[in-house]
Amino acid sequence: MADIAILETRERALAGILLTGAAYLLFSTQDAAIKLLVAGMTVWQIMFFRSATILIACAAIGGRQLFADTRRSPVVLPMLLRSAFTLAAWLCYYNAARSLQLAELTTVYYAAPIIVTVLSVVLLGEKVPMLRWLAVLIGFAGVFVACDPARLGLSVPVILVLAAALLWGIAIVLLRKTALAERSMIQLLLNNFYFLLFSAVPALLWWQTPSLAQLLLLASIGALGGLAQYFLFEGMKRTPASVLAPLEYTSLLWAFGLGYAIWGDIPRHEVFFGATLIIAAGLLIVGGEHFRKRL
Repeated sequence: MADIAILETRERALAGILLTGAAYLLFSTQDAAIKLLVAGMTVWQIMFFRSATILIACAAIGGRQLFADTRRSPVVLPMLLRSAFTLAAWLCYYNAARSLQLAELTTVYYAAPIIVTVLSVVLLGEKVPMLRWLAVLIGFAGVFVACDPARLGLSVPVILVLAAALLWGIAIVLLRKTALAERSMIQLLLNNFYFLLFSAVPALLWWQTPSLAQLLLLASIGALGGLAQYFLFEGMKRTPASVLAPLEYTSLLWAFGLGYAIWGDIPRHEVFFGATLIIAAGLLIVGGEHFRKRL
């Protein structure tokens, strides 16, 4: 029985890693679509459309019962706090996207996994083995080598991205607390309901009628964002936040790939070396978790 329990725990942790990795791929694709939109549309309006699209999908999947269960949920107020931090991070990050390249934006932002690991110790009381700390540091070294954030200076956009990293780190730790208390569909509905409320008035004040191409992008952002959030919630249920933190570095690889595909950005040689370090960090954390569960 003990061996079966260990095997189930290990499989659960690995499933959480895979779900979270898929979430960051979807988030990166969403970021590229938002960067295309943000030049001609406010962040508030993009958020409004995204949240509305996700809520419509929740209603189609869960029906009235989902809304009834959500009203009775114990995480209604905790999700409000977490959504406020996520909203603030979102606004900082995507307003900075007006001035920074996708690769630069992603690079500076990747102070977040270290923040998550530290906060998971301070706020959640998680025990973080040295192997995980090593994975986080290797991943961050890879990001630094790939993009050399020192070249960017301490401009307003860079400060906005650093603020986004701190706010997102807090939101992820709060998510770990709420993820265990409620099912993912209810968290998805609450998160986007709050986003819709927060963004409705500013979106209407600075409304710009979208073109057909923009409408298609907005719909894709809703689909990508909804799936990414659901996968992230499910991943957080299965695996500690400090285990998942280094997986955020995989978004850098997607950012460079999407940057090349959409804008023709050609990575420098340093990028490939940095990517190697990032992949090594991800393999280290997955392999370490697999080995630890077998002991």
